[in-house]
Amino acid sequence: MSLFNFTDSNFKKEVLESDLPVVVDFWALWCMPCKMIAPALEELAKEFQHKVKVGKLDIDANPRVPGQFGVMSIPTLMFFYKGKVLSQAVGALSKAELRKKIIESFDLK
Repeated sequence: MSLFNFTDSNFKKEVLESDLPVVVDFWALWCMPCKMIAPALEELAKEFQHKVKVGKLDIDANPRVPGQFGVMSIPTLMFFYKGKVLSQAVGALSKAELRKKIIESFDLK
């Protein structure tokens, strides 16, 4: 499995305590822009496997974490490392823009 499924109950362990950098896609089933970026995220999760953990958090099923991080619109992508938000992006980015944001956020070469 390349994309992780983050929830209110596993967020601390899988994201905040992760040894790897983590990209969290805050999304919802009814969100068209979220559906537009899903294939690119899936491909990037495979591309950065073992370097970056990439996953999704359904805001409707898991309202606590989005509230804690002030998610106001979706898709919102947050880039975490060692429990801290390094950066974020809002809206439907292209695959190239997403790749660039991952590389810049985590200083990957």
